[in-house]
Amino acid sequence: MRPEGLAALLGPATLLDRLRRRSRAAAGRSRPEACPPGVRTAGPDREGGSAVAEFVMVAALLLFVAMGVFQLGLALYVRNTLISAASEGARYGARADAQPGDGVGRTQALITSSLSSSFAQDVSATRSVTSSGVRVVEVRVTAPLPVIGPIGPSGALTVSGRAFSEEQVVSGASR
Repeated sequence: MRPEGLAALLGPATLLDRLRRRSRAAAGRSRPEACPPGVRTAGPDREGGSAVAEFVMVAALLLFVAMGVFQLGLALYVRNTLISAASEGARYGARADAQPGDGVGRTQALITSSLSSSFAQDVSATRSVTSSGVRVVEVRVTAPLPVIGPIGPSGALTVSGRAFSEEQVVSGASR
């Protein structure tokens, strides 16, 4: 059959033509029949750019939340690394053949190798006696809190590590 013969067989008002006419008629109405004249309601023409605006708002919110989570993770990583280095430095300085200053050098070396030398600027060690008479070596580290961008906490992070001084065991054994 030829194409014009098929159109003649089906007639001019096919189902597809009827649907097209109905959709054109529905698109021509800009307001429901219940609304008074002059009142415009939301239609396909009024919401054209809303998807872009919604995407920008949601993406900005998600980016802000993701940066906050990353900031928190970085701060906790630096804190845990500093605590580990201070504890290791205190153990190193508490050996029987070492001084607390040796623990400072060990702590600075560990911080520099794992983070950066800017975090190892303020490291101190002291030898003290607890209230129960136990001698300990305490290594204290004060470092800047890492901040990403202009948003985030500012200030310093102070951590310490303590270790039992071995010289009291050596001196106790020689008595």
